[in-house]
Amino acid sequence: MSETEQQIFETYAKDYLPVFNRYKIVLDHGDGVYVWDAAGKKYLDFLGGIAVNVLGYNYPQLVEAIASQAAKIIHASNLYYTKPQADAAEKLAALSGLGKVFFCNSGAEANEGA
Repeated sequence: MSETEQQIFETYAKDYLPVFNRYKIVLDHGDGVYVWDAAGKKYLDFLGGIAVNVLGYNYPQLVEAIASQAAKIIHASNLYYTKPQADAAEKLAALSGLGKVFFCNSGAEANEGA
């Protein structure tokens, strides 16, 4: 284990409330369907669950879209209208066939909305 990894584990132990177990892996970066830890070991990321990233890593079009939008406005409450949210709602409603969509912040909010 590297000194950097050990420092990260110690910081978490000191400052993070441990309400669930973690794998002793410090993720550093990803590309496509793979992630690498701080020691350079490559993993296939097929784990679904909390805050799952289903879009992969370092996908050029996604990176550009996020950077472009972040340069304009990184977050807007649902109390306001934005064109990107209107466009996303239109596409999702059409693709799902459900008529309307609701954007929320968490799984709990999604379940409450359902």
